[in-house]
Amino acid sequence: MRRFACCRDEGGPIKPVIGVLCCNEIADRPIQAVATRFVEPLVRYAGATVLLVPAVADAMDTRALAARLDGLLLTGSRSNVAGARYGKADATDDALDLDRDTVALELAGRMIEAGRPVFGICRGLQELNVLFGGTLTDSLEDGHHRSTDDETAYETLFDHVHDVTLRPGGLLATATARQSLSVTSVHRQGIARLGSGLRVEAEALADGLIEAFSARPCGGDVLAVQWHPEWDVTASPSSQAFFSLIGQSLGSRPPR
Repeated sequence: MRRFACCRDEGGPIKPVIGVLCCNEIADRPIQAVATRFVEPLVRYAGATVLLVPAVADAMDTRALAARLDGLLLTGSRSNVAGARYGKADATDDALDLDRDTVALELAGRMIEAGRPVFGICRGLQELNVLFGGTLTDSLEDGHHRSTDDETAYETLFDHVHDVTLRPGGLLATATARQSLSVTSVHRQGIARLGSGLRVEAEALADGLIEAFSARPCGGDVLAVQWHPEWDVTASPSSQAFFSLIGQSLGSRPPR
C-alpha cells in the first residue's frame, strides 16, 4: 500500500510549463496527435515541462489555459491553415484542420496579449503569420521547400535540405553565431505577405521566401521558423540553439 506524503515539498525550482498544440487525425477513430520529436528537445534544451493541448475548439477554454501556461509551441502538421483565415478560397484537395486553426489562433493570441512567449515550427509559423494579419501562398514551385511526392516515406521526408540566410543581429543569428544555416523545410504553404510587426529572421537563399520571424509585441517573445529544428536536434548545434532560445524566453516570463 502506498503511503502518501501530503503537501510534500520536493525542493528545487519548478520547471516552466509549455503547451504543445496537438492536431486532429484519424487512427481508426478521431485522435489528438503530436509527433514525439517535438517534446524531447523542449525538456532537454529548454528545461521545460510539456503539456499537450487538444485541438478541440468546443472543449477548450483558451482564456483559462492561457492563464496557466508559461509558453506555447505551435507545432508542424500535415494539415494546412484554412484560406478563410486570411481571405483566400481553399483548394478542394487541401488537408484542413479547422479546429486546430481555431485553437491555435485563439490561444496564441491570448498568450501574446498576456506577455507570454509563443513559438512556431512549420505550420506554427504560418498560423502566427496569419494571427498578425499576414497571408499565405501555396504556390511554391521550387522543390527544395517541400516534398514533391505525397508518398515520400517518413524516414526520408526531411531529406530536403536547403540554405537560409540569417538577419544580422537577429535572435537566430546571435544565438547560432552564424550568417546562414542549412535547414530542412517540408511544407506546402509559405508566407506571401508578412504579418504586421513581425521582423524577418531568415530567408531562403534560393528565392527569398521568409523562413523565420520574431516579434515582442506585449513583452513576451514570438519566434517562429519554417524549418524543422526538432528533426535533427541532437546533431545540430543551431537546432539546439533554437530550443535554448525557447528556454531563455520561458525563464524571463512575467509572473502569473
